Amino acid sequence: MKKYSPTSPSRRAMTTVDYGVLSGAKPIKKLLKNLKSHSGRNNQGKVTMRHQGGGVKQLYRMVDFKQNKLNVPAKIEGLEYDPYRTSFIARLLYKDGERSYILASKNMKAGDEIISAENAPLKEGNRLRLKNIPVGYFVFNVEIDRNKGGQMARSAGSYAEVLAQENGYTNLKLSSGEVRKLSWENFASLGQTSNSDHNLTVLGKAGRSRMMGIRPTVRGSAMNPVDHPYGGGEGRGPRGTKRPKTMWGKITGGRKTRKKKKWSNKMIIKRRVKK
Repeated sequence: MKKYSPTSPSRRAMTTVDYGVLSGAKPIKKLLKNLKSHSGRNNQGKVTMRHQGGGVKQLYRMVDFKQNKLNVPAKIEGLEYDPYRTSFIARLLYKDGERSYILASKNMKAGDEIISAENAPLKEGNRLRLKNIPVGYFVFNVEIDRNKGGQMARSAGSYAEVLAQENGYTNLKLSSGEVRKLSWENFASLGQTSNSDHNLTVLGKAGRSRMMGIRPTVRGSAMNPVDHPYGGGEGRGPRGTKRPKTMWGKITGGRKTRKKKKWSNKMIIKRRVKK
């Protein structure tokens, strides 16, 4: 982590990730895409996701989550920053000359060689089927549905641990403590996602939050009675309701939101540990 001299109150506590491992090269132009910002609004212009808007302009990097170019070795040209995700991305140069972006693993560096194959060598960054990964190994960018590409364990520092191989399924223990089974025909990458220090970042000032496109959050108790169930009063009043509620009066704080008949319930062996 990178710390700053206390030249101002905001600088005193500010910390950022050390980007010294990144190459500094310009991104591949044909793999960039401009995504329009909707500031949390739907097609009618109504706010459906609060606290979004503004922020620095960004270009989306088209990351290859499938990595379905099998049995073709690739060389890591360098690591790059991706404004749309917390982990770093790696620039690949395949032996046939094609270039692409993938999620970078924790110890990945320029010059490394990786490969995607059904039974690739057990080396960090390689991608192979879950059934060919021994118990105890860490994996990331894991497929939930076959041939759909990685959907699980993609954020900074995340991983899943292989616990068992049985009856066509692989048991994985996720970072949250949840244990679930997936088809062992699905692909996964070996290792842990890069930028594991991301959770230690301290923004330091409100302006940095606005640069990220995050707008202010107002406490319900600071609103008027018409705007929130907690609003009003001559001072700091008590909540006044039996259960915590949202500004629309919906019960929250302990209420289960997962659908009872969700198809993947049968795939969950052990629920995540409650904090």
